[in-house]
Amino acid sequence: MSEQAHFVDESLLNKVPRWRNYLAAKLGFRNHWYPVKLSSDVLEGKVSQATVCGEEILLKRVDGEVKAIRDRCLHRGVKFSEKVECYTPDTITCWYHGFTYKWNDGKLCDILASPDSKAIGRRSVKSYPVQEAKGLIFVFVGDEGFEAPPLAEDVPPTFLDDDLELHCAIYEVESNWRVGCENGFDGLHVYIHRASELVPDTQRSLPIGHLAKSGDVLVHEEAGAPKGVYDAFANHTSIWEGKVDGQVVVTGTKRVSEKPTRTTAASLWMPCGLRVDDFPDQDITQFEFYVPVTESKHLYVMLVGKRVSTEEESAHFNHEFWNRWKPIGFENFNAQDIQARLALQTFYKRDTAWLDEMLIEGDSPLIKWRELCHRHARGIQKPEHM
Repeated sequence: MSEQAHFVDESLLNKVPRWRNYLAAKLGFRNHWYPVKLSSDVLEGKVSQATVCGEEILLKRVDGEVKAIRDRCLHRGVKFSEKVECYTPDTITCWYHGFTYKWNDGKLCDILASPDSKAIGRRSVKSYPVQEAKGLIFVFVGDEGFEAPPLAEDVPPTFLDDDLELHCAIYEVESNWRVGCENGFDGLHVYIHRASELVPDTQRSLPIGHLAKSGDVLVHEEAGAPKGVYDAFANHTSIWEGKVDGQVVVTGTKRVSEKPTRTTAASLWMPCGLRVDDFPDQDITQFEFYVPVTESKHLYVMLVGKRVSTEEESAHFNHEFWNRWKPIGFENFNAQDIQARLALQTFYKRDTAWLDEMLIEGDSPLIKWRELCHRHARGIQKPEHM
């Protein structure tokens, strides 16, 4: 890795007892599912690299199924990816001494330079459970012996619905994953989007902020179900004019329209998934995942989904994604979010910054999110796991 991961000082953790696990989770949470690649990016017989929660892994599609193992030979710790050698479809061989492992379970099955070694068959390189859904490859980063829960528990509700067609793009952002989550869920950050091309394109209203009603935030933490915080924007009073010394200096866009003045709701779900209802337009849902890569980098996985029932509707939505939602949504509207995260990272890269921040009433949903993560994290990813 290009950076050295480190622990958060215990004295800092003790100052935020209700969300200390969140502060400690620089590299994310263990024992959770994370999307790491587009399904289309992992081809049959080809080896692909990914890093999630600081763990460097390799993926390969074998007979149609994606397998994942740690990118590190047990023998001397070199990376398989330095020079990939796969002599059979279901094995990978370390280029240094010929240690050969099964893709399916990571079992050491041969050593080409020492075929009579007693180590053969006794050790395994770490392997990862993998699932494919909605055009994405999900990897479970967990402890040995920890049974992976259903994928449905680690993605926002409705994401896996059969009739929901999704289109996706993935970007790398140079900020911590928590900065990504909080930027996406922060209701007040609508202020930075007031000049986005998306506003006139969709002919909808967009305020510059809102009066917070912190008590209206719903926290979902039922057993066996996704854990998340739901913020219904319809319950907030929108702010349309920004004033300095009584003078209007900034205005939102308010139209007389049948369309709602705000998106219906935003919700943030463990371990790192956002859902925004009726966005970027009515009857469309945007999903975002902020996948930990390193302490200062995350994968920004963005999807827009629409319910389709015919091939014609599917073809229309596909055309709309590539010609409308990707350029004016992902590459314009959400590019403003990326810019904000880069700015936030310069502050929040310091552990003490999480204590130095000055949050206000409208930030209550973020505190609810941090507290939820503290209560329901299945484990904290730490440097020794890398």
